[in-house]
Amino acid sequence: MKQIYVRYIAGMLGIKSWQVENCAEMFAQGDTIPFISRYRKEKTGGLDDATVAELKHLCEVCDEMEKRKQTIISAISQAGALDDTLRARIENSVDATELEDLYLPYKPKRRTRATQAREKGLEPLADAMWGLKTRNPASDAAAFVSDEVGSPEEALQGARDIIAERLSETASVREDLRSVFRTRRIHSSVTKAGKESAEAAKYRTYFDFSMPLDRIPSHNLLAILRARNEGYVNIEIDADPQRCSLKVFNGFCRMQGSPHGALEQEIHTAADDSFKRLLYPSISGEVIREAKRKADIESIRVFGENLRQLLLGAPVGQKRTMAIDPGYRNGCKIACLDEQGRLLYHTIIYPHPPRNEKIKAITEVQKIISDYGIQAIAIGNGTAARETEDFMRKIRLPQGCKVWTVSEDGASIYSASEAGRREFPDEDVTVRGAVSIGRRLMDPLAELVKIDPKNLGIGQYQHDVDQNLLREKLQTTVESCVNAVGVNLNTASSYLLAYVSGIGPSLAENIVAYRTAKGPFRSRGELMDVPRLGAKAFEQCAGFLRIKGAANPLDDSAVHPESYGIVGKMAESLGVKTSELAGNASLCARIHPEDFVTEKAGLPTVRDIVRELAKPGLDPRGEAGEFSFAEDVRDIEDLKTGMELPGVVTNITNFGAFVDIGIHENGLIHVSRLGPRGTDPSKVLRLHQQIRVRVEDVDTERSRIALALVSPSPGKKSL
Repeated sequence: MKQIYVRYIAGMLGIKSWQVENCAEMFAQGDTIPFISRYRKEKTGGLDDATVAELKHLCEVCDEMEKRKQTIISAISQAGALDDTLRARIENSVDATELEDLYLPYKPKRRTRATQAREKGLEPLADAMWGLKTRNPASDAAAFVSDEVGSPEEALQGARDIIAERLSETASVREDLRSVFRTRRIHSSVTKAGKESAEAAKYRTYFDFSMPLDRIPSHNLLAILRARNEGYVNIEIDADPQRCSLKVFNGFCRMQGSPHGALEQEIHTAADDSFKRLLYPSISGEVIREAKRKADIESIRVFGENLRQLLLGAPVGQKRTMAIDPGYRNGCKIACLDEQGRLLYHTIIYPHPPRNEKIKAITEVQKIISDYGIQAIAIGNGTAARETEDFMRKIRLPQGCKVWTVSEDGASIYSASEAGRREFPDEDVTVRGAVSIGRRLMDPLAELVKIDPKNLGIGQYQHDVDQNLLREKLQTTVESCVNAVGVNLNTASSYLLAYVSGIGPSLAENIVAYRTAKGPFRSRGELMDVPRLGAKAFEQCAGFLRIKGAANPLDDSAVHPESYGIVGKMAESLGVKTSELAGNASLCARIHPEDFVTEKAGLPTVRDIVRELAKPGLDPRGEAGEFSFAEDVRDIEDLKTGMELPGVVTNITNFGAFVDIGIHENGLIHVSRLGPRGTDPSKVLRLHQQIRVRVEDVDTERSRIALALVSPSPGKKSL
């Protein structure tokens, strides 16, 4: 990678150039983000996976920029306009906008007024005016009257068109205007369609809205742009035309010198036309796209953080689980799962109206719990969830068996997906949906990786943001979570294995096929027998895979096989076996990491090894907490201003947090009710956190509930 890009990336991330160079080299070798951040800390200087992911993205951006530079240089060279100065400016640029500005004068364009003027032979007149080589443009223009040019004024108009286009393609002029536009207000106003459409009512906040472009929150900008795309509002930047036209004129003067007399007025006229006809639409579009990109990045950041919290939700673990997808007319779908999430039995009960078969349902559920040794019960949080919870309280449960409410977001997507059909080809969508609810209780991460994150009910405006950036962020987030937790090699689905560092969908299928044919893996080394899983893939994935009950206890830890020799030396120094050292915190406390540093394993790696040995295979997700909604609140009509209620955070955005309080509508804690102005909601609350809220306002007509945070319960999460 060229040093210009290395310095640029280092400056963007606030890190050292050597860290960028090392990471770029490892990316080129095929190393993955989780592997680099976990097992190559000496080379990264301890960069976390989020920074390594951003570094990789910037490396790819710079690679694309370098390709674009070569295309631009080739095009300008073919046009015969490339000189050493221009080449140097292009090659030394790390700004995509600047790069396109430099190319703009030479870029093939559609037929314009300036093109027509050139075809009429008016470029020499424009050159004379541009170079301040005429004192009387009107007199000189008379020489250009012809069959195609009817008068001196028509010749002057053509020359001004050429000058206006040149000014609009001048990099310094464009950047001057961008600096103005970026600080101006963006204004939205309702269209005729917006006034007449009932669908537009949701955008009425933006029917007459104005805010500085450099201070507008991301959710406001994305909402305005969506409303514009749907035809309900128009938007504009309130840049002062007179001031901006003068800036364009001054830009000409800086380049060419100050015109005088009649020529000054001609250049003023050309500058005014350049701004109004060419520069305003171009620059306003650019700065709005630039602001949208920033809004996209912020919205994607929020979405990624929500996804991380959702995927790292606390699991109940390997328990025999009864999953209930509640409903009224169509009944409650029940699915019983074994400890590995395999479907054992399914049925439907009808404890609610209109059938009201409560006694029959109680008898049936009690028999199912007994027959299948049920240890945990998961109830979907959709229609009839509260009523189903009440019904389950009438049932005598075994000791230790608890009832949990689980989010249904995305369950219907899974049930109709290829993944659902492949797993349960002989079952209908209702059974698959219930299974998904139960598996989410057992292990949210393992189940949620099967569903497109955009269908999980988190984030803000995810369908409006840059889909490539969103896809990249979500991919790296899922990979980060999967590899941070680790994956059981002998029970994981191909969908989960596909996110393990270095594996991917094809190798994941090969691993499952090998496991099905040969039986459970007995060691990490056996992975090398899987078809098409070579040394590089093994290096990348082995440390993130776990084998429960393996002969070598390190195979059920985050210690990478390349470091097993170091562990052996540690055990030898203490006079014990590796099996005695793994999991023995007191023995690990006697290890001096400095004594085991090697050329390949530096102090950060050795310290990680010692920490992992003390608690091998520790799941970082914690334990799920129980939760109950207020008994006397079942509907929005039950809410009164001033009520304090328990709730669960279901989504976090830049403008606040949505909270489930046990009714059909979620309430919103606006950011102003979370703390001082400028408070980041994600710094105050976590997804699925249990909190207490106060009802501030209830709008039954629009089904909107305004809440205020009373007290968070750090560390406690619902499912």
